[in-house]
Amino acid sequence: MIYYVSSKGSDSNCGSAELPFKTINKAASIAVSGDTVRVHGGVYREWIDPQNSGLSDGERIIYEAVEGETPVIKGSELVSGWERIEERIWKKTLPNSVFGGFNPFKEKLFGDWLVWPDEYDIHLGDVYLNGISMYEAISLDALRKAEKRIEGFHHSESEEKILCPEQTVYQWYAEVGETETELFCNFGEYDPNRETVEISVRPCCFFPKKTGINYITVSGFEMAHAATPWAPPTAEQIGIIGPHWSRGWIIEDNVFHDAKCSAVSLGKEITTGQNLHSRFMKKPGYQYQQEAVFLALRAGWSKDTVGSHIVRNNKIYDCGQAGIVGHMGCIFSRIEHNEIYHINRKQEFWGHEVAGIKFHAAIDTVIENNNIHDCNLGMWLDWQAQGTRVTRNLFHNNARDLFIEVTHGPCLVDNNLFLSPHTLQEASQGTAYVHNVIAGPARQYATLDRATPYHYPHSTDVAGCSVTLGGDHRIINNIIIGTIPENDFLTYPGAFLDEYSTPEEYMPKIEKYGIRVDEGKYFKVPQPVWIEENAYSGYARPFRCEVAPIVTDKIDVSLEESAGEWILTLDVPASVANAKCTPVSTARLGTPRITEERYEAPDGTPADLSLDLCGDIRKNESVIPGPISKLREGVNRITVWRANQKKV
Repeated sequence: MIYYVSSKGSDSNCGSAELPFKTINKAASIAVSGDTVRVHGGVYREWIDPQNSGLSDGERIIYEAVEGETPVIKGSELVSGWERIEERIWKKTLPNSVFGGFNPFKEKLFGDWLVWPDEYDIHLGDVYLNGISMYEAISLDALRKAEKRIEGFHHSESEEKILCPEQTVYQWYAEVGETETELFCNFGEYDPNRETVEISVRPCCFFPKKTGINYITVSGFEMAHAATPWAPPTAEQIGIIGPHWSRGWIIEDNVFHDAKCSAVSLGKEITTGQNLHSRFMKKPGYQYQQEAVFLALRAGWSKDTVGSHIVRNNKIYDCGQAGIVGHMGCIFSRIEHNEIYHINRKQEFWGHEVAGIKFHAAIDTVIENNNIHDCNLGMWLDWQAQGTRVTRNLFHNNARDLFIEVTHGPCLVDNNLFLSPHTLQEASQGTAYVHNVIAGPARQYATLDRATPYHYPHSTDVAGCSVTLGGDHRIINNIIIGTIPENDFLTYPGAFLDEYSTPEEYMPKIEKYGIRVDEGKYFKVPQPVWIEENAYSGYARPFRCEVAPIVTDKIDVSLEESAGEWILTLDVPASVANAKCTPVSTARLGTPRITEERYEAPDGTPADLSLDLCGDIRKNESVIPGPISKLREGVNRITVWRANQKKV
């Protein structure tokens, strides 16, 4: 059955092409497995709550745009009839019935690992002037003065300081009473009664209220202006769109923007914990997070019940926390060919869950061919990145590109471009970096204050828990460019592992303690690392015992965009272009010490490392460092990412 929806239709219609429904929710209430809902262009101000599941990958419920049209789903409502009360200050009084049971101008941003301003609250609401998000003012007096509004905002001492941008005069302030909400806005030189002013009303746009709504496809929409809450791994994770602890969704060819926190959620549901640390302060947040894993297992968390999603060919931007977020619900998924940018750039708040992509427990998840740029942090893989593969992605102009934390491998990072001023933050063990360009400094350290779970291969079943000693990494056949001098905080891959053992050194050091000394010797002897055949230039230096490094005076790299194509310029010497490196394979990479799982595909077959960044196949007899197999001596100009790629 095919149902049609048009903003000019009626929900009393039958939903045919000639007599379409008016709301998408009407179709979502009756569509069943095998049905398609086709939506005409127009603006739909509703929360889509699909009621029924598809039965299998071949029997889905499909929500799609009518060909050639773009339906827009918004979590906001238009507001007109503003009253000027001062030169730049306007007021609008709204009955609280406008918001239903959820008033985002009353709800405070709250949750575990959130770093909010010290002296005032941030709320989930937002005001949009001609589509642009305004800032929340500290007070009505501050609104009048149009002050800079991040006073008192700070990060923990362990985090890098991020400079907040200059704030504009375009700010809002809300006073919420029992029956009314008063909105005060400084619109600067604009008259809001002549402009488009919208306010966020709903927490999401397309998100089932029930869990277990499986096999849904959403294609061809624009969604925006959702008052999404903070989404740590210890709370229900709500986005503009998300499967809500379901299986087998395909989210493709959409545009998502202006989420208060997160756009796409592949995350946790509420019964396994809801910000219990912030609410009760009984235990550390990480303890509650560990409990959430075991509660999920008791509730049936497995490949058969959740995950296996595809998120591809989407554009995601202007979100406060994450472009794509998920804990446990992201298992066995594919995240491919998305452009994600301007995440956490508004800087109203910060926290330890902020990134273009922020995943916990991304077991056997493949993140491929994405373009992640202009974010506070490009990608953060945290806890249980086991069997995770990050391949053929473009990272650039981020404050940091990739952070892998307290996970035990195998995690395979291959054929990527890391081009930001700070490329890698490495607080894991058992990660393999193969055939990447790493064009900036990195940071590496152990984490001994918390143990995190690891799993049996290709399974959610927990095999044990371990602290992160650092090391046990493989860094092979990369191009590592030292763009700035090293310091006590930042070094470069290669030499940043000098304190760790070689494979030949490790076992003799362990054996000297004898069998009567148990765990202590593993803390005393640094884990082994395999550092081989990387090319270094500038300030970057090889590992102290590296196998066959290539050291050259200069490798130049730059990136430019033209008409939706991102073009890399890479200038390499003959020593790199004509190198003869050993091919990398699953067999060569071995297994991490803790998990003892191979670096392999999710189906258990060997990982294919022959495919380079550009889609060319490496020939074993001519393997060179880096992600581009056909480099020539001198200047190479290569298109490394294209927008609007056809469906795969």
